[in-house]
Amino acid sequence: MADRPPSGPTDYLAAERTFLAWIRTGLALMGFGFVVARFGLFLQALQAGQSNLQVRPYGPSFWFGTALIVLGVIVNIACAWNHFRLVQELNRGGSAFNRPSWLAMGVALILALVGLAMAVYLISVREPRQANFGERREKSMPSNPENGIVTIPSHHTVEQTVGKLEEILRAKGVKLFALVDHSGEAERAGMHMPPTKLLIFGNPKAGTPLMIAAPSIAMDLPLKILVWEDANGKVWISHNDPTYLQARHGLPPQLMQNISVAEALATTAAE
Repeated sequence: MADRPPSGPTDYLAAERTFLAWIRTGLALMGFGFVVARFGLFLQALQAGQSNLQVRPYGPSFWFGTALIVLGVIVNIACAWNHFRLVQELNRGGSAFNRPSWLAMGVALILALVGLAMAVYLISVREPRQANFGERREKSMPSNPENGIVTIPSHHTVEQTVGKLEEILRAKGVKLFALVDHSGEAERAGMHMPPTKLLIFGNPKAGTPLMIAAPSIAMDLPLKILVWEDANGKVWISHNDPTYLQARHGLPPQLMQNISVAEALATTAAE
C-alpha cells in the first residue's frame, strides 16, 4: 500500500461521477416505479372496456411499482454510504474497492426478478380470459347509453321473465296497460321472429307529476319494458334509461324516482 501513489483530483472526480451515476439510477427507478404503479389502472381499463369499471388500486402492477420505488430509495442510500467509504479510503491512500460492486450486482439481480414478474403479469392480462370476456359482453354488449336504452341479460326464458314482471307489477299495484306480443303477431303474419314481448305499464300517481313538470315526457309514458330473445337464444330485458329521459325532457331531479321504476323491475325480473 506504501507503493501506491497518493490519490489525486482525478480519483475524487471519478468517485463523484460514479456517485452521481448511482443517484441518477435511483431516481430513474423511483420514477419508473411510479409509472408502473399507475399503468396498472390503464391495463385494467383495457381489460374491462367498461366505463363503470371498479378499479382495484392495489393490483400486481401497484406492488411492482412500489417495489421499484423502494429499490430506488435503497440504491440512493447505499450509494451515498459507498461514496463516503470510497472517499475515506482515498484519503488514506489505499483502496478496499478491488472487488465487484455488490450494489450493482444486487440491483441488477432485483431488476431482473421484477422484470420477469412484470413480463408474466403483462402476458396474463394481454387479453381478457374468454369466460370473463363473454360475461362482460353478455352484460354490456346490447346497451347503448347514447340512444338511452339499457339492456341487461335475463336468466329466464321470455315467457318466464314476462311472468315475473307481471307478478311484480300486480304486487306493487302498478297497472299493466298492454302486453304486446310482437313475435306472436309476426307468426300470425306468416313470419318467424324470436320471442319478443313489450310490457306497457304505469301509475297515474307517478306519471301525472312528471307530465305536469315536463309535458313532453308523455311521449315516453307509460313506461315500457321489452323482453326479447336474440339469435343465439339469449334472453334480454331492455328499457329506457331514466337518466336519458331526465335529460331529454328536462325533468327535475326530485322526480327521478318516478321514472326509475322500469330499471328496478328489470333488475328484479332478470334475477
